[in-house]
Amino acid sequence: MKRYLVSSKEMKEYDRNTIEYFGVPSMALMERAALAVAEEIKARFPAGKKVLIAAGNGNNGGDGIALGRMLRQDGFDVDFCLIGDRGKCSEETKMQLKIVEKYGYPLQSKMEDKEYDIIVDALFGVGLSRKLEGKFAEAVRQINKSSAFVCSVDVPSGIHADDGEVMGEAVRADLTVTFAFEKLGHMRYPGRGYAGETICRDIGITPESFLGSAPEVYTLSGAVDDAMPARYGGGNKGSFGKVLVIAGSVNMSGACELCAKSVYRMGAGMVKIITPEENRIIVQTNIPEALFAPYRINEGKTGESPEKLHKLLEKEMEWADCIVIGPGIGKGKEAYTLLEHVLTDGGKPLVIDADGLNLLAEDHELKGMLAERGKRVPNAVLTPHLAEFSRLCGCTPEEAKKDVLHKTKEMAGRYGCVVVCKDAGTAVAVPNEPEIYWNTVGNDGMATAGMGDVLAGVIGGLLAQGMEAGKAAVLGVYIHGLAGDMAAKEKGKYALMAGDVINCLGSVTKQGKG
Repeated sequence: MKRYLVSSKEMKEYDRNTIEYFGVPSMALMERAALAVAEEIKARFPAGKKVLIAAGNGNNGGDGIALGRMLRQDGFDVDFCLIGDRGKCSEETKMQLKIVEKYGYPLQSKMEDKEYDIIVDALFGVGLSRKLEGKFAEAVRQINKSSAFVCSVDVPSGIHADDGEVMGEAVRADLTVTFAFEKLGHMRYPGRGYAGETICRDIGITPESFLGSAPEVYTLSGAVDDAMPARYGGGNKGSFGKVLVIAGSVNMSGACELCAKSVYRMGAGMVKIITPEENRIIVQTNIPEALFAPYRINEGKTGESPEKLHKLLEKEMEWADCIVIGPGIGKGKEAYTLLEHVLTDGGKPLVIDADGLNLLAEDHELKGMLAERGKRVPNAVLTPHLAEFSRLCGCTPEEAKKDVLHKTKEMAGRYGCVVVCKDAGTAVAVPNEPEIYWNTVGNDGMATAGMGDVLAGVIGGLLAQGMEAGKAAVLGVYIHGLAGDMAAKEKGKYALMAGDVINCLGSVTKQGKG
């Protein structure tokens, strides 16, 4: 299922459209937001628990004040604390303060040193744009020092809603209840680590409020059954795609095996591996299902000439429906020749990973070849991790990480390729498409060698079955993450290896179309 992840600007626009265009009163939205959080708290705690509402001046504070009123009326022992100048409160928050005062509920102006079971963080919402200082920073520190269960309203205070950055200080929540659409800051680190369990509740701001201006970023959730390529009962091994895997080098045969096995696990019918002759025994022993097309490394008279490599590639590329190149190939002369030929002499769907990307980053001619290919056939997928991505961009990893969504989109346009930028969160951009995919599945146990080889094979297997490059990249990243989460449950994050993810691919995809 497709889910949108919105920026603070987008969320403010959709909120405004709901109020001004559709005529839904802002106080009605505030009451629904408060009720949604109250329901989540009551689902976790019985009445009678002691609660502190830490409210700010904006509408986030109004949500919190209304929530506290509802909890108090449902039997919770609630204290209300307004951090900041009452005169600077939004009109809606001023109204909520008047309501609780008419009910006779006392209002504190500072957080007292008391023991609470639950603290509701309603200091700041999506509008925060500067670092927390003074009494607000001190309030956050007090919340974090408490042993209470912390529930943040919409966004943990101090977390930037767009990039997840910590704005000086930030609340570490156990639960974040957000409204209408998840925010980018919930799903980007470090913010994701501060949000705790994130629940998104409907309060009446719907996709109709986009008014033709849909969010830029989306993610996926749920099963993959409807998205998988259809299987045909009358097919044969040639019907489901033939993948040429150009991978491995001397003393680095594992990349061949991981990539090729992943291709097979995604449903492709045939795999042929081009790799140095030295890998023959290991590859043919560990993956006997694969065909083998070796070449020799150029050491004196025993190596293959560029002409022989071109001839080998010409024949095997004609055979293939899809090509995966790069895992473990090194950066020697043979690797350069292989990549050069793939870029200039073919137009079949292509995945470039690992050393293929390193060769591109270091050679302007290869990058030019890639861009020219992208103009002719925009069906290549680049799968760099953040360091490889930054080398291709010509920036530092820190610069790439800070603006990863738009830099990924920029690179996709520059080369006419689908770009998959891999990190703790993975972005996928497709040339000439306005939306960007942000992956929200997977785990830190996957930060281990060989995971990129697996992903390259997963995407290659989907491409071989006729899936468009953009769809194959997005679905491949999602499946890879789901398999990683499944493997982590079985093995634990500390013990997780790339092969464990391969073994879980079948469980993720087994409900594909029949």
